[in-house]
Amino acid sequence: MAIEDHTHVRPWRQIDRRQSRQIRVGNVLVGGGAPITVQSMTNTLTADAKATLGQIRQLEEAGADIVRVSCPDEESTAAMPVITRESNVPIVADIHFHYKRGIEAAKAGAACLRINPGNIGGKARVKEVVQAARDHGCSMRIGVNAGSLERELLEKYGEPCPDAMVESALFHARMLQDEDFHEFKISVKASDLFMTVAAYQQLADQIDCPLHVGVTEAGGLRSGTIKSAIGMGSLLWAGIGDTIRVSLAADPVEEIKAGFDILKSLGLRHRGVNIIACPSCARQGFNVIDTVGKLEQRLAHISTSMSLSIIGCVVNGPGEALMTDVGFTGGGKGSGMVYMAGKPDHKMDNEKMVDHIVELVEAKAKEIEAGNARAMAAE
Repeated sequence: MAIEDHTHVRPWRQIDRRQSRQIRVGNVLVGGGAPITVQSMTNTLTADAKATLGQIRQLEEAGADIVRVSCPDEESTAAMPVITRESNVPIVADIHFHYKRGIEAAKAGAACLRINPGNIGGKARVKEVVQAARDHGCSMRIGVNAGSLERELLEKYGEPCPDAMVESALFHARMLQDEDFHEFKISVKASDLFMTVAAYQQLADQIDCPLHVGVTEAGGLRSGTIKSAIGMGSLLWAGIGDTIRVSLAADPVEEIKAGFDILKSLGLRHRGVNIIACPSCARQGFNVIDTVGKLEQRLAHISTSMSLSIIGCVVNGPGEALMTDVGFTGGGKGSGMVYMAGKPDHKMDNEKMVDHIVELVEAKAKEIEAGNARAMAAE
């Protein structure tokens, strides 16, 4: 029996992405049909270039496409030339309250300036920041947050709400457009996921710029990831979103992992090993939870997109293995069946299964990469 190609995009899985214009963040394309990028933000003191670059390296290894650093003072922007020069991914400078930090960051090599125009001092100062961005090839992000809306909007609407956030975003977009500057994206974030989703839905219908999607201040690792997955997943499923950041009170590397997991779940981006595992029950032929934990750690270095099924028994094991590159299904008497490309291949003792699966996955990853390289060379 022919094995179904599990990489095929089926009509009922297709997501029609919102069409936006395209901008550049350094050498990374955002919007206009480009892959949805995943980003995070450092939490080191930016003035400590060595520590900041160390964290950027960790984010790069996790797969970050873009990294943002905060520039609250002159010491931070003074460190930016080293940071932007040594980083392998584009650096976004996060600017609040003082427009001069934005000008300094642009001169220091930032690929993008994240500003909240409402808190840097009015149209004249925004104009100066825009000019610096244009002179130094920076794009910009208008970052509207429910927690820092303009006073007049709060007086008009009575409280933070989607209408106020969208009005703020469009007002500041016009400020950039009036300067004939169009290399910008927008975010409209709130810690309330209902407000966030509603604001993005409204904004997506009213402007064609790329959208940076996220639920701000989502919470800790577990609760924040769940909250972000619900809010961001709803938007991405509707085709809204060109770059994402999962905001967690956790190690920034976890934000990158969560971002890719959200995109992988929706079939929008594929990176690393997608482990499909059962929750385990009394039928399991081996300790599924312990095994999956070990495999997640030992396969974290693989960036090649591929799938692995780890199922405790034969009820669903063969069916799940049918759809994965490598699979292991628990059986009896201390061993289980290894599947390759959906077909039963050989048996393996449970005690040796983790080492064996790691070897198989690493070999399969090399095979896939070699095939991709041949395909690119033939084009």
